[in-house]
Amino acid sequence: MLASALSALAALTSPAIAQENLARGALGLPDRDKRPPQSAFVLPNTHPTVGSEVGPTGRSTSTFYGVPGLIDMPSADVLPDGELQGTVSNFAGVTRYALTFQISPRLTGAFRYIRLANANFAGFNDYYDRAFDLHYQVVKETGNFPALAIGLRDFVGTGIEAGEYIVATKTFALPRQGGQLRVSGGLGWGRLGSFNDIGSPFGENRPEFSAGDTGGEVDADQWFRGPAAPFAGLEWQPGGYWDRLRLKLEYSSDNYDLIADDLGLFERNSPLNFGVEYEARSNVRIGLYSLYGGEIGALVTIANNPRRSEVEVPLQLAGPGPIARRPDPAVSPELWTSSWRASPAAANAVFERLVPLLEAQGLTVTGLSLPGTPDAANTAVVRFENDGFYTTAIAIGRTARAMAASLPASIETFEIILEDDGLPVSQVTIRRSDLERLDGTPNRTPALAALTTVTQAPRSTEGVIAPEGFYPRSSLSLRPAVATSFFDPQSPLRFDLNLVLRGRLEPLRGLAFEGAIVQKLAGSIGDSPLSDTELEPVRTLTPIYADQNQPTIRTLTFSYVGKLPGDFYGRVTAGYLERIFGGVSTEVLWKPVNSRLALGTELNYVGQRDFDQRFGFQDYRVFTGHVSAYYEFGEGYLGQLDVGRYLAGDTGATVTLTREFANGWRVGAFATFTDVSAEDFGEGSFDKGIIFRIPNQVITGQPSTGSQSRVIRPVLRDGGARVDVPGRIYERVRRGHSEAVFADWSRVWR
Repeated sequence: MLASALSALAALTSPAIAQENLARGALGLPDRDKRPPQSAFVLPNTHPTVGSEVGPTGRSTSTFYGVPGLIDMPSADVLPDGELQGTVSNFAGVTRYALTFQISPRLTGAFRYIRLANANFAGFNDYYDRAFDLHYQVVKETGNFPALAIGLRDFVGTGIEAGEYIVATKTFALPRQGGQLRVSGGLGWGRLGSFNDIGSPFGENRPEFSAGDTGGEVDADQWFRGPAAPFAGLEWQPGGYWDRLRLKLEYSSDNYDLIADDLGLFERNSPLNFGVEYEARSNVRIGLYSLYGGEIGALVTIANNPRRSEVEVPLQLAGPGPIARRPDPAVSPELWTSSWRASPAAANAVFERLVPLLEAQGLTVTGLSLPGTPDAANTAVVRFENDGFYTTAIAIGRTARAMAASLPASIETFEIILEDDGLPVSQVTIRRSDLERLDGTPNRTPALAALTTVTQAPRSTEGVIAPEGFYPRSSLSLRPAVATSFFDPQSPLRFDLNLVLRGRLEPLRGLAFEGAIVQKLAGSIGDSPLSDTELEPVRTLTPIYADQNQPTIRTLTFSYVGKLPGDFYGRVTAGYLERIFGGVSTEVLWKPVNSRLALGTELNYVGQRDFDQRFGFQDYRVFTGHVSAYYEFGEGYLGQLDVGRYLAGDTGATVTLTREFANGWRVGAFATFTDVSAEDFGEGSFDKGIIFRIPNQVITGQPSTGSQSRVIRPVLRDGGARVDVPGRIYERVRRGHSEAVFADWSRVWR
C-alpha cells in the first residue's frame, strides 16, 4: 500500500512528459507502440532575463556592505543572475568582509563579517560581528521608469548594522561618448534613518543596539519602524576609453552613532562621500573613497559567475567519433543475424571489444549482459561508473557511441545502467537506429532527448558478466588536505594543514570498508576559544579534537548500500563515522527516477569519541534520526526539509535551499530551529550557515566528478547539530535521475 501511495505521489510530482510520437512525427519516423516510460526533461535556458546590469562587463557595483549600490548607500540594481562575489572594505578601523550571491534574477543575499579595530567594545579590544542582508528588486528599470528595490540589512544578527530601505535607480545615457549617469534615491530606517530623519512614518517602536546581544533572532516587527531618513547618490561611468572607471557621489543617511560618537573611531563631519572605482579585470574592481568629511576608505571586489562562465574544462580524452552506422541488411544480411548469441563465448567477445573503448573515456565498466528473453533478443545492457565527467550526459553519450562502434549489427537497443560505487542508480535506454538517424542533423540534441528514456535500474545482477578480477577492488591514497574554520570570536579564518591517508576495500558490489588516518602538520583551529554552553557539548569541543598532534583515526567504517524493491534504496553504516562521533547509521530513501520529490528516513545510535580519536569512547550516547523531504524545483534550485532529533538531544527541523549549476557549482543556505531557546543556544540564537561546493575540475582543470564542499557557519554551537555520516544516498542517486541527466543534455554529443 505504501509503495502504491508513493507511486501515485510521484506521478503527481513528475515533470511534464515529453511526447515521443510527436517528436518522431516531426522527424518523419513511424510511431512506436512498445516503449519504456518516457522521461521528462527541460533543456536549460542558458541566458534567462536578469535584472538591471550595467557596465562593460554587465555587473553593477557594490557598496562597502557587499550589496548592489554606491559607496555606503544601496541602489536598486542587482547583480547578474548567479553572480558570486567577495568584497573587502575598510575605513576608520571598520573592516567588512562580505560574501554576496545573486540567489535569483531579483533576489540578492549577503553574509558579512565585521571587525572594529581597537574599539574596546563589549569586552573586546577588536570587536567582531556577523550580519546577513537581503536585497530584492521589486521593479526592473525600463525606458520610462526607474528600478525599485527594498532591502533588509543585518536582519539576522546582533543588529549593530541593522536597517531597512526602499530605493529607486534610473539610468541616463549621456551624449557624445559621455557614458551613462545613474541616479539613486531612497528612504532608510535603522542605521539608514539616523541622520536628518523626516519622522517615523510607520511607528516609533525600534530598540537601540545592545552590546552583548546573542543576535540571530528575526525581529520582523521592528522592520521599517522608527525614524526614516532620505539618501541619494550619483554614479557616472564615462564612455569610450574610460569606460572602466566609475565616479561616485552620495549623500549618506547613516549617522554612525555607535562607531563615530560612542566609540570615537572617527569624526563624522559631513554626509557626503566621494569615490572613484576602476575595473582592473573583468571580475576585479578596486575603489578609493573620501568618506564623511575626513576619512579615506578602500574597497576590493572579486566576482565569479558559475552560471555564465564560458571557461570550458577541456575534455582530455577524445570522444569515440561519429556514430558507427550499420550496413544495409538487404546488402549484408549475415551481419544482422542473432545466431551469434547462442555461443557461450559471445558475451565475452563483445565485452573484450567494448571495455577498452569505454576505459579510454575514463569510464569504469562494471558489467555487461545480453538478455536471452525473446522480447530482449536485440538488447545489450552495459553497467558503468562515471568518475571522469561531471556532466552525466557526456558519459551517457560516449557510452552509447562506444556501444555503436563495437556491438554486432543485430543489437538495436542500448540499455545503459549508471552505478555509483556498486549502487545501481538508473537505466538509460537509447535505440541505436535513433543515434544513426540523428547524428549530424541540426536538431539532434532535443530530438534524442525526446527519444531517450530514463527508468529505475534493475535490482538483479543475474546474467551480468563482470570484468575479470573486478571484485574485490581497493584504493589507497596519501594526500595533503586543508581544514578550515570560520568566524570564531577572535579570528575570521583558521585552518589546519593535514596529511591524510585514505583507504577503501570493496569485496562485493555495494559492500565497502574504508577509513582515513590524519596527521596534523600545522594550523590554528585548535587555538579557537572554547564556548560556554547550556547544552550537551557535541560541537563546541571541536577545538580540543582539532588540537591533536599525533595521528588520529578520522573515519573507519563498514557500509552496505543497495537497491531495494520498487523506488527504494537502503544503506547501513557502522564504525567511526566522523571526528567526534561513532556508531551505527541506517537510511532508507524513496526516489522515483522521474520524480522531483524524494522522501527518506535516517536513524543513528552514536557515542562521543575520545579526544585522541583512536578507538575509545566517552560516556555520552544518543539516538538521533530524521525524516527528510527533498524537492527539485527546477532551474537548479533544490530544497530539503529534515525533521527529527539532533545530537544534543534537541528536536526540531532544518530547512535547506541550494542552487546548483550545470558545471557543478552549488551555493545555498540552511537554518535549523529546535526546541532549544535562543538563550540556551547562545550566540547566534539558532544554527544557520552557507553551503558551497566547488567542482574539482574548476580547481585542477581536469575532468572529474569530485568536488570540494564547505559549510560556513557564523558561529559553531551545539543546538541543531547532526552527525556527519559519509555516503548518504540522496546525492548519489540524484545525479543519475532524469532531472540531472537532462539538465545539461546539450553536451550528450561531446
